[in-house]
Amino acid sequence: MGLAVCVGMLAELLEDDPESAEGFEEELAEVNRVLAAAGLPPHTEPRGPLELDSRASIDSFPYSFIHYLRRAYAHRVLSPDWVATPLADDVDPTADPKIQALLDGCESHLLCHSDAEGFYVPIDFDEVLFDEESGSGEDEEAGGLPGGMLGSSQRLLDELVFVAPALGIRLENGKLSDKEAERIDDLVEEDDGLYREYVSWLLLYESARLSIEHKTAIVFC
Repeated sequence: MGLAVCVGMLAELLEDDPESAEGFEEELAEVNRVLAAAGLPPHTEPRGPLELDSRASIDSFPYSFIHYLRRAYAHRVLSPDWVATPLADDVDPTADPKIQALLDGCESHLLCHSDAEGFYVPIDFDEVLFDEESGSGEDEEAGGLPGGMLGSSQRLLDELVFVAPALGIRLENGKLSDKEAERIDDLVEEDDGLYREYVSWLLLYESARLSIEHKTAIVFC
């Protein structure tokens, strides 16, 4: 099992699985309820086919991988000159006190999000939105917003750009070139070094880019 990160999900479901599309639209209604409660405009998910040219060769990764990226982000925030080195396999990245230090503020859209389900929407807002009506994850009948927290694709992208130098990722005015995307994808395939950080960074970066470009939600599932 692992975390799948999707964009253009409604359009795909309407074409391939209309029954599941109905349930997904109910989840989108929860997204808009949370947005409305925060005084923000609703998200309108595209229903027609989308040409999503992701440069990430994968669309999912083990649940643990995102925590390695979150750890890198926390270190970069608290120590701007910090440079990532591979974490030993027997070290739990979630135990890093720097992650907890930032989680206490609930400001980071990368950190303050479920690692198993939930949404980012292409609407620019500063603070992560929390839904008090969401279930704990154990009570499937509790309803509410999946994951309990709603992020902004714009803010997620900004945070990914911010952490990139600590991972040795070269951006040009905040943009990822095709050549650099290919280089990172090649590093992912080596399954060594910072590959866990690269896998999660590249997939999330491409998802955020496409989310903003095509006005479609990022879905963790």
